[in-house]
Amino acid sequence: MRLLFSSRNLLAASGTSGGFSGVIRARGITQFRSRRRKYSTTEEPPSPPTTKLEGRHYPIDEWTNLPSHISSALPRKLHLQPSHPLSITRRLIESRFPGPTYQYHNDLSPVVSVHQNFDSLGFPIDHPGRSRTDTYYVNKDIVLRTHTSAHQADTFRSGTSDGFLISADVYRRDAIDRSHYPVFHQMEGARMWSREECKARGGIAAVIKEEVEGMPKHEINVEDPNPPFHEKRNPLQVEHTPEEARAVGAHLKLCLEHVVAEVFGQARAAAAAAGGASAEGASEEPLRVRWVEAYFPFTSPSWELEVYWQGNWLELLGCGVVQQSLPKSAGIPDKIGWAFGVGLERVAMLLFGIPDIRLFWSLDQRFLEQFKEGEISRFVPFSKFPPCYKDVAFWLPSSSSAAGGQIPFHENDMMEIVRNVAGDLVEDVKLIDEFTHPKTGRKSLCFRINYRSLERTLKNDEVNSLQQTVQRVLVEEFGAEVRERNGK
Repeated sequence: MRLLFSSRNLLAASGTSGGFSGVIRARGITQFRSRRRKYSTTEEPPSPPTTKLEGRHYPIDEWTNLPSHISSALPRKLHLQPSHPLSITRRLIESRFPGPTYQYHNDLSPVVSVHQNFDSLGFPIDHPGRSRTDTYYVNKDIVLRTHTSAHQADTFRSGTSDGFLISADVYRRDAIDRSHYPVFHQMEGARMWSREECKARGGIAAVIKEEVEGMPKHEINVEDPNPPFHEKRNPLQVEHTPEEARAVGAHLKLCLEHVVAEVFGQARAAAAAAGGASAEGASEEPLRVRWVEAYFPFTSPSWELEVYWQGNWLELLGCGVVQQSLPKSAGIPDKIGWAFGVGLERVAMLLFGIPDIRLFWSLDQRFLEQFKEGEISRFVPFSKFPPCYKDVAFWLPSSSSAAGGQIPFHENDMMEIVRNVAGDLVEDVKLIDEFTHPKTGRKSLCFRINYRSLERTLKNDEVNSLQQTVQRVLVEEFGAEVRERNGK
């Protein structure tokens, strides 16, 4: 959870409008520039430039860093396409949190306020997640949500059910590799209890304990060596009694252990049915999980759940007891409870054996036709096309900054350039060399770009053209000086 609890359309579908003509490009953002003209004092002046998202126009400003390849992803909603692996995964997890106790919210707009995304959750003003290098800003007040927790306070406030699940697409500027994509999907879950409503039944701790005792047992091995809370490492909130925190934590952990048992039980069955799967994937040995103390801004105590899978411990999700400031600000101060967040791609890649996160966005029928609603099946690769590596080395300006010297160059800026230019034709981008000249102090970076399509063999001329465009953008937008790879 940063609770969490982590197409190549350059000019088309920009979604930018206004009373202007003449399209210009600015750091991957399509904007409009008016031609000079005279108008009388009675005429309306030109309206400021805007961008259109989800059918609504938003003004853009110096904070805007939303490229067209990101805005064009908003309508896709992969988690709502019935036969898509992400939708199948979502429904599988939802099955462990039935109604009417839990309500599902799966179609909330990704365009949220800075207050919703950060302030309402207690993110410090200097938190790195607020940076333009990490977050897509529509303008200084509006962002594309970076986590489903952006809707947590509003959903608490609605009070329509004791629990809820929110599944949604979220957006972050991030690395380029097989497990990272600037658009991915999360599920947020929460459950609350009212002190007032539980008073007649002995209080919240007694009510939750009764619920836990009535829940079915599972057959997985759980390692949980730490206490329910710790004064320094994982503190109890002052608003909660030790009994309440223990009860809420126990309920949370058992619920999520059942999710893991269901998901990985299905994954093992699919691996066994596919044949040729790893021994671990198809093993009948009890599944191993472990709870690890963690920190998140809006839960305490907090934990991460790890699963032992194919010889490695994998971090699966984050969770914890909700910070009491959240229900208090939502107008329900007498309620306490838990929340968790999980990345749907991470679960689906394990569940279906999908090796590359880009595949979720593929429109190739060879991928899409392998999956059916309500069924878990192992992905069968339809081909493996050859990679093509290209290095780009460059000196940064002496100020080591971009955008007119206002914003320091960040590794994510390179990722954004490559995504803008090559889209899903790039498998990964790595910083392979970094050098500072001892006399001038100038900084040089070298990135290795691995071009590889999921659907076809790329031609040399095509890759060379993409690489030249990347170099040109580095020069034009960042003032970089491209250099030969062999020279410093």
